Amino acid sequence: MRLDVRVAAHDIARQLPETAVLHDHCRSLAMLEAILSPEWESRYHSFDAHWSAVETMASMRNGSGDEYSIVFSAAGAYVRGFAHESPMSPYAEDGPWPGVLDDVPHAFRSYVEEPAFSDEDGMPVVTACMWREAGDDHWKTGTIDFPEAATGDPDGAAHLFVLLVDRTAEAFQRWAEDYYEVPVDVEAVRHVLSSRPLTEGVVHALNPEITPADLAGDVREIGYPVK
Repeated sequence: MRLDVRVAAHDIARQLPETAVLHDHCRSLAMLEAILSPEWESRYHSFDAHWSAVETMASMRNGSGDEYSIVFSAAGAYVRGFAHESPMSPYAEDGPWPGVLDDVPHAFRSYVEEPAFSDEDGMPVVTACMWREAGDDHWKTGTIDFPEAATGDPDGAAHLFVLLVDRTAEAFQRWAEDYYEVPVDVEAVRHVLSSRPLTEGVVHALNPEITPADLAGDVREIGYPVK
């Protein structure tokens, strides 16, 4: 994505939906990819409905070093993104960019130091962070002084979260056809993005080589609705 003006996490935060809508959308993205790519290693989007007894987690990894994680809990939702080429990379500054994590509220502080979101030395792997506590009416970010003269996508948020901002079936279709290099049925995509139970026809339209029965394990892991 080429941008002539700066677009960063605080701009993306204004475009994200309420927590429950984002949760269901992330779950559907993972289900779509489970259908399109039976091999887990090839998927961008995943969803673990049993990340802990009280938390679920959506994640994205593009295989080139960019990733995000979104933890959903009774406290709300916490979003961590990492763009490996960002000038705000913790590896460029020997630590997270000032302001990215400083204002994370107590309810989510454990995620800042979560081993799954840190490197082997315990440093948080993050360039963009957003959160929304239960009861909040909008998403929040830290107060950040961006790199001098920064334009484009300095923290990677515009690139990382593009399918969370544009949640249309057509957006996913374009992305999936580019990534998987196969035709993708937009009406079948629309069905899954609506969190409607999988049918033989929908699965066949997206991947004629598998059946709903083949997806039983993924459905359980993702927590996708079955009725």
